[in-house]
Amino acid sequence: MQRSTKVAWLFPGQGSQLVGMGKELAATSEAARRTFERADAALGEPLSRLCFDGPMEELTLTANTQPALVAASAAIVAALRERHPELAPPMFAAGHSLGEYSALCAAGAIELEDAVRLCRLRGSAMQAAVPPGEGAMTAIMGLDAETITAICEEAAAGEIVSPANYNAPGQVVIAGQKDAVARANDLVVARGGKAVPLKVSAPFHCALMRSARDALAPALGQVVIHPLAFPVIANVDASPNTDPGRVADLLLRQIDGAVLWSASVERMAAEGVTHALELGPGKVLAGLGKRIAKSIKVLSVSDPAGIDAVAAFLEA
Repeated sequence: MQRSTKVAWLFPGQGSQLVGMGKELAATSEAARRTFERADAALGEPLSRLCFDGPMEELTLTANTQPALVAASAAIVAALRERHPELAPPMFAAGHSLGEYSALCAAGAIELEDAVRLCRLRGSAMQAAVPPGEGAMTAIMGLDAETITAICEEAAAGEIVSPANYNAPGQVVIAGQKDAVARANDLVVARGGKAVPLKVSAPFHCALMRSARDALAPALGQVVIHPLAFPVIANVDASPNTDPGRVADLLLRQIDGAVLWSASVERMAAEGVTHALELGPGKVLAGLGKRIAKSIKVLSVSDPAGIDAVAAFLEA
């Protein structure tokens, strides 16, 4: 498949998981099935069974969700390449938070086995960083990023609360200590915004995650990072990276730093990207994409029907 369009590959993060992800692909694609088998062997447990059959409460445990989503996205990429061997590499890849590991796998920078082991450790460390009930995250709508940053500074009062995810224009997620987040929520409402508390197990992408960053650093330091087949836009600076030597640092900074997703998609649009494939369960990134850059068409690909639709989509 030779493309005249400029294509990006997008990979979703935590929150997009669902029971049954990858099951139909594994039943119809040898490449997808082998990918799940590799992930199972790397962890020494049937991760694929958890993806395919749940239960959901076990799949949503952070230590399980993170490697499971990487495995599911990698299986989709494998099936896509199997079905469309002529498919050209993307101009860029990008992943939302955890999805950056999936993007780096697709680019050949990190082996799947290393990625699922890293994400098992990453998920466990992020969950352990803050005792249950002491942290919180809230999605803020209707206010600009500068106002939200100012609100967080005002609400902190010696505690931690800060923007964690710049998801789209008019949607920023904040994270921090429970009381500080609650004060920020009140200020948001007072200034005409909307605050929607999120059901999360820990306050991700804020300074409270520093211990998780420290826990992951030695493991990342032991992983061989290969040359990237195409640029991967990093969450922490919204810039394309092709330097293997920068990958570990960018992944570590991501743990306790904000996810610049809106700026990442804007960068792709500015570089001329016209089409994007969302390679993972759900359609979260397609929805955000419509709010960030309407010039980029997004196809969500998670099953055989989605893979079959890719050729026509890229020619449209």
